[in-house]
Amino acid sequence: MNSLYDTIGLNYADLRRPDPRIAQRIEDALGDAQSVLNVGAGAGSYEPSGRRITAVEPSAKMIAQRPPSDATVLQGSAEDLPFDDKSFDAAMAVLTIHHWSDKAKGVAEMRRVTRGKLVFLTYDPSFRDFWLLEYFPALITLDEGQMPKMADYETWLGDVSVSPAPIPHDCTDGFLAGYWRRPAAYLDERVRAAMSSFWALGDVSDGLARLERDLTSGEWERRYGHLMKLDALDCGYRLVVSG
Repeated sequence: MNSLYDTIGLNYADLRRPDPRIAQRIEDALGDAQSVLNVGAGAGSYEPSGRRITAVEPSAKMIAQRPPSDATVLQGSAEDLPFDDKSFDAAMAVLTIHHWSDKAKGVAEMRRVTRGKLVFLTYDPSFRDFWLLEYFPALITLDEGQMPKMADYETWLGDVSVSPAPIPHDCTDGFLAGYWRRPAAYLDERVRAAMSSFWALGDVSDGLARLERDLTSGEWERRYGHLMKLDALDCGYRLVVSG
């Protein structure tokens, strides 16, 4: 994870601005926790205000892009958290667990150092109902290989709640599904550069050419134009909460 985000970290903070509606979902899930650990914290997106935040992130370039805050920031990994047992009221991990080298160990470490809730924003690798997958089917294989199944969280943590996290049509966070209602954005190399999935896929020229062709011809609108009327869409992202 460290080397990957040292590579794609350039301008990451500009394109990956936390969306306030997603942020509210995460903040609500954290409940009344005052001390919160953010694991795989990136540039600090979705860290709630008014709480004592400790952030752990492996990439120095990502840490360097954090906005000024009162958070305590450490360079480190989820699999080896440098804290005593039950040090925090709650812990959060936002769109990061798929990058961990040992997901089960990282989750166990989060549970060890946390007294209360664990909150994950992640993706269900069994989800298929997103038009982008038609143009880049290798995303399915990628997600199946790196994303934990929803059942894995129950195996690791016992009882968990899993709920959809619909993506707003004008999402300010440029993660993979952030532009579901702005399809032409995926043709922009700068936009794709802030999405780790596209870096992992490598050559995506065939999919890009097909998408551009369908947008120009009106085929995309014919097949998916109904989505333009929606304010939010379930693209497979899930909020998983334990405790």
